[in-house]
Amino acid sequence: MNDDAYRQKQMEAYPLNKLARLLEPGPLVLVTTGHQDNSNIMTMGFHMMVQHDPPLIAFVMGPWDFSHKALVETGTCVIAIPGADLMEKAVDIGNCSGAETDKFKRFNLDPLDAEIVGAPLIKQCLANIECRVVDTQLSEKYNLFVVEAVRAWVNRSRKEQRIFHHKGDGTFSLDGRTIDMKARMTKWKEITA
Repeated sequence: MNDDAYRQKQMEAYPLNKLARLLEPGPLVLVTTGHQDNSNIMTMGFHMMVQHDPPLIAFVMGPWDFSHKALVETGTCVIAIPGADLMEKAVDIGNCSGAETDKFKRFNLDPLDAEIVGAPLIKQCLANIECRVVDTQLSEKYNLFVVEAVRAWVNRSRKEQRIFHHKGDGTFSLDGRTIDMKARMTKWKEITA
């Protein structure tokens, strides 16, 4: 059987408009913004690490998001990583708008003052990353922002430490067992320390 026939028999064509479902790189996160004495939380799945040092993160946030105006005007946000026990709340947070809802109150989440930025941390999350916008070159065209992490916090005392990933179609995968391959990472020793 030639390659073409094999591919057609074994592989199924996949719609390009659903490609994010195959490549979604990181955990579902909650993004907080603070603007004019109002704090908001939004759910986000489109984000990625850009580089390690300084730590840069890129994400998509557009004018359809209530948090967009606050991000543009303040240039700061917090990326909070919820544990698996917050999965339902994270989905529900994404199903309502901060224009009509105080999401901290509605979802019984506790805001904590950040050290550097004006957006709040979320007490119940596994980690909180304080961020400043450092690059908006692609914001107008693609709604892509690049932020620099300026302070990070983790809560190792939480019982639930697993994170979860949105698969782009309303389903989620849950982190499970961790496999240690540090010894094999001979070219990248600096990141395994």
